[in-house]
Formats: sequence, C-alpha cells, structure tokens
Amino acid sequence: MTTPTEDRMSVLIADDDPISRRLVQVSLAREGYSVAVASNGIEALRVLDQKDGPRLAILDWIMPAMDGVDVCRTIRKAARDRYIYIILLTARGHQTEIVEGLEAGADDYITKPFDAPELKARLRAGKRILELQAEVVAACDQLRVQATHDSLTGLLNRMAILDALERECARSSREGGPIAIMMADLDKFKYINDTHGHQAGDVVLRETAQKMRASVRSYDSLGRYGGEEFVVVVPGCTLPAAVEQAERLRKCVAAEAVGVGDIRIPTTISIGVAAAGGAPRPDQLLLAADEALYLAKSGGRNKVATVSDDHRGRYVEPKLTTP
Repeated sequence: MTTPTEDRMSVLIADDDPISRRLVQVSLAREGYSVAVASNGIEALRVLDQKDGPRLAILDWIMPAMDGVDVCRTIRKAARDRYIYIILLTARGHQTEIVEGLEAGADDYITKPFDAPELKARLRAGKRILELQAEVVAACDQLRVQATHDSLTGLLNRMAILDALERECARSSREGGPIAIMMADLDKFKYINDTHGHQAGDVVLRETAQKMRASVRSYDSLGRYGGEEFVVVVPGCTLPAAVEQAERLRKCVAAEAVGVGDIRIPTTISIGVAAAGGAPRPDQLLLAADEALYLAKSGGRNKVATVSDDHRGRYVEPKLTTP
C-alpha cells in the first residue's frame, strides 16, 4: 500500500490485480494525478480515512477482505467532512448489479475491460464535481461568517453572542458549573468620534476588539453587543476568577494608545462582571452585568465592577489610572 505525497488531486486505485492496478496508476500519473494504491477493501478504507486522503477513488468490485460495494457502503455511512467521489470498476455489466453498486453509494461505474480515455474522462467529471462542491462549501462558510460576525470588528455579532450565552447557560444548568459574563464599554467613545472623526472611531473599535480577542481564553465567546459595547461569555468561571480576567482585559486595552495616522488616541474600557451557578438565566446575567458596568462608568471609568450578592457595589480598583 502506498499513499500520495504530491500536492495534486489524488486518486485511490483499489484492485487486487497488481498488473491492472499498475497500468491504471501509470496512466493517471501521466495525467497529473497523485495516485495511491491498495490491494483490498480494508487497505482502501485505511487510505481514504487519512486526514489528507484521496477525494477520488476507483474501486474494483471484487476484492479480498472487503469488496468495492462494501467499501462504498462503509464510506457513505460514516459522517465525513469531505466527500469522496467513487467509481466502481466491475466486470459485472447487468443492470441489477449496476443499480446495486450505485445504491451502495458509488457515483459512477465503468466495466472491464475498460477504455483508458473513458476512465480519464469520468475522473475529470468527478474532479469537476468535487471542485464545485468545494466552491459551494466555501460560499456557505462565508455566508455563515457574515450572518454571525460583526463586519467592522470581526467579532461575533449581537445575535451570535446571545446565542453563545444561551448555550453556555444551558450547559451550566446541565453540569452544575458556574458561568460568568463581562459587559465592556469603550470610555468616552462619543468624544473620540466628535474629536477625531468616525473613521478614527472605527479604528479604535477594531483595535480594541483585537486586543480583547487576544486577551480572552480560547473557549470564551467575545462579541460586539452594540455600538461600543462588548460582551464576553466566560464559561466555568466563578465571580472572583472572572473579575481577575476582566482586570487583565482592562489592562490590555489601556496599556497602549491606538494609533490613527499621526495621532495616538488613549483608549480605556469599563467592565461590569456578573456570575451565576445552578440554573443561570441569560437575561438576569445581562442585567446584572449591565448594572455593574454602570457602576464602573459612574465610578470614574477605566474600572471593573460587580454587583453580585456578596460583592454588590464593590469596585475592583485598577492599578492604572484613567487617562
């Protein structure tokens, strides 16, 4: 058994006849394909299951260990991210047998003895289908990103961050673990827009979003809640731990002014933190975080505050002063 190593469209040839297998391999290699070979169905599955395995497969119907039709059925039953285009190579030309192969999951078939140009033409058709599928998948992914992400900052949009909060609250209810959220607001953002213009304000929003993205954990969810407000969903986090994370986030944003052309714009955020356990409700967490944010803003900005039952109204004083 061999596997493809070149960065080309790859094809698997599975045939227990070494002469037939070699003839097809040489012919397709001349056409620019990267060719993998297998001598039975189990080897074929092993090659196709590889992370970067072939997307095109020519399977002989009759093979030891597992025949081509069983390979087809196994491939189609598995949940695969990548579609594999399968051509059955068979000496069986009866209509009922051809129907059996197609119903097992084959995309095409060719009968033995086969004509080499015909096989190449059928492979080219399969290659076009795979390329079209890749274009469709890419377009769907792009639409999904556009539907769930904010176009200015690249963060999750309001709908998506609220969905993330719903999911994590449901997980917290099932597993009994804590969950926290942070609501952050850019300080004096109206002043930035009025003084430097809305384009400068957009730059400040984008740069702040990137700083926040770099500061949160990989499994936290960060989104633009609206205007200059952001929400961070922090699963599995108690209030004290969430407050520590919020303080790191605040410091990260305040550490360096945002450059817009030749000017430097000092930028800070105020953060309200709320946490819950047991069976948390998203709306209650949002209300508590919003109340805490108001306290942080009214307390002088560039602060972290919380309004939990045991820390209500308590400010977490920053080491950095408000610019």
